[in-house]
Amino acid sequence: MVIDPGVPPDDAQLLRESRGVLLKMRAGWVPEPRPHVSSRRVRAAMSIGTVALLGLMLGLGALRIGVNLLLLVVAGIPLVIVLFARNDLTDDEEADYEREIYEQLRWYEGRYVLTSDLDESAARLLERAQRAIATVTGSRVNTDGLLDDVRNAVMLPAQEWEIARLLAKLSALRTKHRETVSRGLTPEVAAVAEPLARALDNSEEAVLARVEALERYAANVTEAERAYVAHHQIEELRGRMHQYEELVAETGADGFAVPELDRLAADADRLEQALRRSVSSAREAFRALDP
Repeated sequence: MVIDPGVPPDDAQLLRESRGVLLKMRAGWVPEPRPHVSSRRVRAAMSIGTVALLGLMLGLGALRIGVNLLLLVVAGIPLVIVLFARNDLTDDEEADYEREIYEQLRWYEGRYVLTSDLDESAARLLERAQRAIATVTGSRVNTDGLLDDVRNAVMLPAQEWEIARLLAKLSALRTKHRETVSRGLTPEVAAVAEPLARALDNSEEAVLARVEALERYAANVTEAERAYVAHHQIEELRGRMHQYEELVAETGADGFAVPELDRLAADADRLEQALRRSVSSAREAFRALDP
């Protein structure tokens, strides 16, 4: 499920946890209206009346059946009634819960998309977009603040939602279009249906362009990530440079090791420059996502 980032976090979590109710709704389920008089109260009243009646009857017959038997029956019958009442209460609470979820889902209708709402082509596009977003948000260059992590946290969920929303509309309209065309068209209607089909294709290409922009951004972030990891590794080696130099001096291996140490320093400088370029490229790609 993809949810509009504008939905409050607690409500968004409730929507994610309510997939079962949502699927029932999609199948046509509607909860029964809340009764004016709770059936729970009716059952409670009946139980109390039954206990009172039984207690009276048993009290009148106590002299004949004995006090012990009377106490056993009086204690046992209410227990059985309570157990039944508790089972019924659970059912009532479940119905109330599903009724509340139903109202929430109706309130936020149009602000969430199930992946099952998408046709095959649209689902593949959304998966590509989500994979690109996960690449960016999970990268060290993002979490360590080398990118604009604050804007990423706002812009990327908005991009995911907009792509999912457009793909859901495209899928629904494309499905209806195919159903109409599959029944056969007269030449006059076919002449109208053809440009409409092109409009659907053009819309998918427009969404594809959004997804490809995300993928370019993710590719730049991946390059920056590699440079960032290599930069840290080189820095670790440079931090131990004096130990290498000391060892080389003590062992008399200068002729072999000095060129290697010089190359390590040069590599570190090149990687630092590459990291700056990669981060700069990633930021440029990110700016291309702005509407």
